[in-house]
Amino acid sequence: MRPAEPESIVKLAPVRVNVVTMKAPVVGRVSASTICTRSRKAAGFVRHVEIDVSGTALAGSFQAGQAFGVLPPGLDERGKPHKLRLYSIASPSCGEDGQGNVLATTVKRLIDEHHEDHRLFCGTASNYLCDLQVGDEILVTGPSGKRFLLPENPADHDFVFFATGTGIAPFRGMILELTDKYPTSKVVLVMGSPYTTDLLYDDDLRALSETHPQLTYLTAISRETGPDGDGHIYVHERVRTHRSLLEPMLHSRRTLVYVCGIAGMEVSILGALADVLPPSALGLFATVSVEAGPRSGWNRKMIGRSIKPTSRLMLEVY
Repeated sequence: MRPAEPESIVKLAPVRVNVVTMKAPVVGRVSASTICTRSRKAAGFVRHVEIDVSGTALAGSFQAGQAFGVLPPGLDERGKPHKLRLYSIASPSCGEDGQGNVLATTVKRLIDEHHEDHRLFCGTASNYLCDLQVGDEILVTGPSGKRFLLPENPADHDFVFFATGTGIAPFRGMILELTDKYPTSKVVLVMGSPYTTDLLYDDDLRALSETHPQLTYLTAISRETGPDGDGHIYVHERVRTHRSLLEPMLHSRRTLVYVCGIAGMEVSILGALADVLPPSALGLFATVSVEAGPRSGWNRKMIGRSIKPTSRLMLEVY
C-alpha cells in the first residue's frame, strides 16, 4: 500500500530568477577569498569566494539556496567562449554584508588526470574562481533555482540538512538566515567528508551551534575517526546513531529534509529513513510504491518513479 501524500503542500519562498542573463552579464568584484577547509592539509583546495554585485540588478535579487552563473574569460579548445557555469550561493538572502550586495560561493578546485594519457586536467571555472584576487572583476548572471529553497514561512518548520563536500554551500546561507531570524525553528545539520581536514566551515558551524541552541551540528567522517570521537560513518548513518534526536523530528509535519552533495547519497538517506520510520512517517517525505521492492535494492533510477519525494524532501545532488 502506498503511503498518502501529506494533505498540505509546503509552499516555498517566492524568488526572482534570471534577472541577469548570459546575454547581458553584470560585473562583480571579488571582495574576499579564503580557504574554508578545516586544515590546509586537506585532500582538496576549497575556497569561500565573496563577490560584490552592488549597483547591479543582481544585488538584492538572490535568496539562500539559489545559484548564480559565472562566465570564465577566454576560449575553449574549440575556439569558442567558455560556457556558463552555475555555483550555489553560500550566503543568506541578505548577503554577506546584510544588504544583499555581496554574495558568496564555495568552490573546490578541480584538478585531475585524463585517464587515456594521464595528462593533467584542471577545471576551467573552478580554478578561475579560486585564482581570483580581491578587487578582480568577474562576469556573473542569475539568480537561478526555484526548488531548493527555504519555505515561505520558515518559523512554521524545523529542518534537517544532509550535506557532503561543497554541498554545504546552500546550507551555510540557510543556517545563517534561520539562526538570525527564526530562533524557534530547530535545525540539524549533518556534514559528511572523508577526512576531518576536509570539513568545510567547521569552526564557524561549531561556534554557531554553541551560541544558538536551536542548531545541532553533526559530522560524519567516512575514512578516519572524526572530531566527535567516532568515524568510518556516512551522513545517512546519523539517522541511526542520533535516532533519539532525529526520529521525533522526522515524525513531525513541521520538519523538512534537505539533501545536497554527491549523487547517490539521496538513495542512502531515503533508505535510512525507511529503516527507522513507519510508512505513515516515511510518507511525509517520499511515497514508495510496491514496484520499488525491498529497500536493499533501491537505486537512483527509482527516484521520481517508484520512489517519489514529497514537497517536504528537497534533493540537489551532482
